[in-house]
Amino acid sequence: MSSLKLALCTSLIVLAAQTIAPAAVAQDLALASVGVIAVDVQDSEVLLAQNADLVLPIASLTKMMTALVVLESGEDLEAWLEIEDWQEKTAKNAYSRIRVTSEARRKDLLRIALMSSENRASYNLAAHHPGGVEAFVSAMNAKATDLGMNHTLFADPTGLDVENRSSAADLARLIVATHEHELLREYSTTRQFTVKFRAPRYRLSYGNTNPLTGSSRWDVALTKTGYLTEAGRCLMMVTEMAGRRVGLVLLNSLGTRSPLGDAGRIRRYLETGTHGNVANAARVHRASVLQQLGLEAN
Repeated sequence: MSSLKLALCTSLIVLAAQTIAPAAVAQDLALASVGVIAVDVQDSEVLLAQNADLVLPIASLTKMMTALVVLESGEDLEAWLEIEDWQEKTAKNAYSRIRVTSEARRKDLLRIALMSSENRASYNLAAHHPGGVEAFVSAMNAKATDLGMNHTLFADPTGLDVENRSSAADLARLIVATHEHELLREYSTTRQFTVKFRAPRYRLSYGNTNPLTGSSRWDVALTKTGYLTEAGRCLMMVTEMAGRRVGLVLLNSLGTRSPLGDAGRIRRYLETGTHGNVANAARVHRASVLQQLGLEAN
């Protein structure tokens, strides 16, 4: 690890400097996720927060920043990119069906990186950036600084590196920024998509990793999921709650559906003030994570 990266990681202290207004904390609401925030994306008002300043691994939520950097770079989305293999041995969860040396349009790689969390697609978006992956990651961190994400560190463009860390409060800033881009809203919420590759010709079909995009009970305007063993199940999403367009960040839940359950619990809480139940295993996981960080479960 470089001395700069070590210094940055060391500086990511458990509690960030930003604080949440007590009225928005809602400590009485039982949730499965460790770090939580809900904000109005129109004015950034905090509607609800629990441990929102806690710095945690964010897994593939990283790809939302990757997408923002690609889009704002002005690079040609219609360009065909040759798929490169990993420069270095990758971490776990790096499996991909995309064939090395085949070609795909940048816009299609961007779409499946968001909707289906395709790691090789995300990596190649960075690899074809001027200066390559290293320059791209620097651009990610520069953009985080521009957005005031002062307790965030990006180490790679996929989220496979556990050193990708942020807080729910910081990621709320990212949600507000990405929600402004219609293309990111469209790509991240695409339910099903088939990519056409060339050299050689083949097709691969992808589905959205957030099942709520296919539910008539949810109006999902932007979304990204994430998972690593160290990060747990993570979700960022914009949806309608209590007559508002709400940006929701949920970090480190135990089960596959725990963040979805938390989204439902938060919506009911904001709309009716009622509480839902949390599975005991999820409660234990949350309490364990907080205990390891020297905090008490709320």
